[in-house]
Amino acid sequence: MIKLQSQINFDKKCGKFTALFYREQTMAEETIFSKIIRKEIPANIVYQDELVTAFRDISPQAKTHILIIPNKVIPTVNDVTEQDEVALGRLFSVAAKLAKEEGIAEDGYRLIVNCNKHGGQEVFHLHMHLVGGEPLGRMLAK
Repeated sequence: MIKLQSQINFDKKCGKFTALFYREQTMAEETIFSKIIRKEIPANIVYQDELVTAFRDISPQAKTHILIIPNKVIPTVNDVTEQDEVALGRLFSVAAKLAKEEGIAEDGYRLIVNCNKHGGQEVFHLHMHLVGGEPLGRMLAK
C-alpha cells in the first residue's frame, strides 16, 4: 500500500504557502516474486536464505539464467536505502556462489539489474539476472 503524504509550509518572506508531496511505502507491494519467496507458486528455487532467494528464469535467455532477488520487496534500484545494503551485498555473494556451482565462473557470466520501463524492468521487485553458460555477445545492440 502506498500512502501519499503532504507537508504545507507558510513562507513569511514571500507570504505564500508551499506544499511538499511525497510517497511513503507503508507495506510491500505484492509481486509474483513475493509468492515465489513464500513458495505459494512453483519455481525452481536454487538458493534461499533469510535475505535472498534465487530461482531459474521461466524464459531463459542463456543456458544458465537465474534470478536472484531480495526477500524484501524493493520495487526498483531507485528505492534502495542504506537499510538494504546487507541484502544487496548478499545478492552478489550468492551470484558468485551460484556461478561456481553452475560451472560458469571461470568462463564468465553477466549480472544484470534493470530499472524501470526504459531499463527493461518487467517485475517491480528488484532482481538480478545471472546469465551465462555460453558466449553472450555485446552488452547493448548499438
